[in-house]
Amino acid sequence: MPNINTIIAVYILILSLAGFLSMEADKRKAIKHARRIPERVLFLIAILGGSLGSLIGMYVFRHKTKHWYFVIGMPVILVVQVIILLLLEKNVL
Repeated sequence: MPNINTIIAVYILILSLAGFLSMEADKRKAIKHARRIPERVLFLIAILGGSLGSLIGMYVFRHKTKHWYFVIGMPVILVVQVIILLLLEKNVL
């Protein structure tokens, strides 16, 4: 039975991959003028644990980097998630 830290790490890895790939997919759709992924979905993926992948995807694909709410929002979500993880590690939460 895997411990809780392993489960959390795998969860974050999967959601970060989803965030990264969703930024890539939305950028591709934007270039082709195809139907886009709603911004609320991109933020939802980040909030659910994929903020690191979403943030990396933003800059790798140069996507959403002119929108202040992404430039500020994604790092804020990531910082909050790191703080929560640190508090969980110290058994404060």
